Amino acid sequence: MTEGAPKGFDLTTLLAERGAERYELHTRYLNHQLPRMLHTIGFDNVYERAEGAHFWDADGNDYLDMLAGFGVMGLGRHHPVVRKALHDVLDASLADLTRFDCQPLPGLLAEKLLAHSPHLDRVFFGNSGTEAVETALKFARYATGKPRILFCTHAFHGLTTGSLSVNGEDGFRDGFAPLLPDTAIEMGDLAALERELKRGDVAGFVVEPIQGKGVLECPPGFLRAAQDLLHRHKALLIADEVQTGLGRTGDFYAYQHEEGVEPDLVCVAKSLSGGYVPVSATLGKDWIFKKVYSSMDRVLVHSASFGANAQAMAAGLAVLSVMEDEETVAHARATGDLLKSRLAALIPQYELLHDVRGRGLMIGIEFGRPTSLKLRSRWTMLQAARKGLFAQMVVVPLLQKHRILTQVSGDHLEVIKLIPPLVVGESDVDRFVEAFTAVMDDAHGGGGLMWDFGRTLVKQAVANR
Repeated sequence: MTEGAPKGFDLTTLLAERGAERYELHTRYLNHQLPRMLHTIGFDNVYERAEGAHFWDADGNDYLDMLAGFGVMGLGRHHPVVRKALHDVLDASLADLTRFDCQPLPGLLAEKLLAHSPHLDRVFFGNSGTEAVETALKFARYATGKPRILFCTHAFHGLTTGSLSVNGEDGFRDGFAPLLPDTAIEMGDLAALERELKRGDVAGFVVEPIQGKGVLECPPGFLRAAQDLLHRHKALLIADEVQTGLGRTGDFYAYQHEEGVEPDLVCVAKSLSGGYVPVSATLGKDWIFKKVYSSMDRVLVHSASFGANAQAMAAGLAVLSVMEDEETVAHARATGDLLKSRLAALIPQYELLHDVRGRGLMIGIEFGRPTSLKLRSRWTMLQAARKGLFAQMVVVPLLQKHRILTQVSGDHLEVIKLIPPLVVGESDVDRFVEAFTAVMDDAHGGGGLMWDFGRTLVKQAVANR
């Protein structure tokens, strides 16, 4: 700031003066491995603005977002209705978070959420997906008087200590023991579920109806059968809808794809925020909440300092209103069906493309071992260095050559996950399929640049061992 300039905080000026230092600042003060990783794979772009399912760099190039901030941007970026709601709530100067009153916005948002969840009765508001899961774990253990939670292998429910205890990926758990007394079973293994329940110490079973890692659906009938087993043993079904909920899979909740499934506790977050204010919700049955909050002495036995704040509640109410007005759930189902069918039609053309799966706008594209000798030798080279490198080879040119942002669906997986904003349309589907086809043509035609990048990834993987 020049000498004599007026004092005070001005965000626009600060960003203009220091915004170009973004990677240096992150390296110096935050997680230093993130910028290193972004530089390595060529994802170190500088984005200037965003709207809907697109963002733009400093040169005015537009990028298609097929990642949605890991699912946070359900309505896309900067939806005008959500923006207005936040301006309105700030301008209202509400007496927020006094802690000793009952503001209207939390009750109104709970009412609106529960209208989509008619078998549930009450809501606890927190700030993130992992906090929603932590709440469900605590409530299940207290309500049942039992200590143990069951979860699925390959599950992801968050990274705080309780949620980490039900994380199915060892890479996240390593070095953070001891964790809670929890046990993993294979998704769909009812015999294993019943075996664990017979031990008599299980409070509940937490499950993603579609796992984010790998985009793996629960087998047909599994959730209903699991629910029946759990209730027979006085344990609870906990549905983690943090990523799959609020229309992502073509129903309001993913568990609604299976008739008769009525979880005892449901966790939501991500899209409920409108992409602005962190918010989560744990929905549950009346008897569970009344057991946890059993007396006035226990009124604050579980709470969150910023839970149910006015800005978060306003964002959530605006999101649900937009979803109703714009028929977002039906749009996600139709657009997802179109995208999935067009990608599945490519499988016979490309020997490296093995499967396309998922529901709505949560789609997994899986690659596998080719049959031709030339491609098989290159595939083997990548697999020997590190599983998942081919999927990364696809993600990188999608961004660098076609300006489409995607992600590998998990460590050591040859799967790309597509979770775009639910507002993507047919033209976005066309753009993605055309770009993906070009990348597949390059890979199968022995394109030098793509396989050269593969060799770079192999060297990096070997160096990191």
